[in-house]
Amino acid sequence: MSKEFEIAREFEVDATPEQVWDAITSNTGGWMWPSEPPEPRVGGKGAMGSTVTAWDPPHRYTNRAEDVEGVEEQSLNQLDYTIEPREGGRRAWVRYVHSGILVDDWDNQYDAACRHTDFYLHTLRQYLTEFGGRPVVAFTTFDGPDTSKTADAFVAVGRALGLGDDTAEGTRVQARGPEGRRLDAVVDFRNPYFLGLRTDDAMIRFFGRNHWGYPVGISVHDFAPGADAKAVEAAWQDWLNGVFSQS
Repeated sequence: MSKEFEIAREFEVDATPEQVWDAITSNTGGWMWPSEPPEPRVGGKGAMGSTVTAWDPPHRYTNRAEDVEGVEEQSLNQLDYTIEPREGGRRAWVRYVHSGILVDDWDNQYDAACRHTDFYLHTLRQYLTEFGGRPVVAFTTFDGPDTSKTADAFVAVGRALGLGDDTAEGTRVQARGPEGRRLDAVVDFRNPYFLGLRTDDAMIRFFGRNHWGYPVGISVHDFAPGADAKAVEAAWQDWLNGVFSQS
């Protein structure tokens, strides 16, 4: 049964309104998946088949899609960003509102959208404060095998990284990456649904989508000069498949 939804979040960040605006409208893959940047005008083309319905840099950006590309569970999707200066423009206050219509499995989809929102906006703040708007060199995102849909799948991911079940957010770790490579990283986000690792040159995001009936996923935002997206994806895909191999 179709039903409307709205997810609203507010936060302050140590970045100027202009830096926040650039991060949310450039669509390079610095904190979200890359896509064509929106046409800078009301009525212009936005991401995922949307239309720009508000364009007031660096204060307000809204896009709206009535047929959401590649998303069967939604018939309407709107993203609205309001940005205001704080402390004489040295900081920014951001209000984010995601609204629309979910057409199937409402409670499950709404819960997933709410929890993903918190993780995505955290990644935005990490990008702004830790990477200072550095251009992303390589971005990749992919899912694990069907065996990563089990109830305890995300616990296995943390353990495969060498993290204790009690390794807390903010801890610096030597995580086990692809081919046993050690990653000097900070656990910048951790809850039962998501895990974020931040190195000097990358943000590696782990998505426990098994909680909503989907495979575990990984996204990598790599800012290192010369980073190769295909090589990064192949390495981490092999790592993730290995976590859930039957052997």
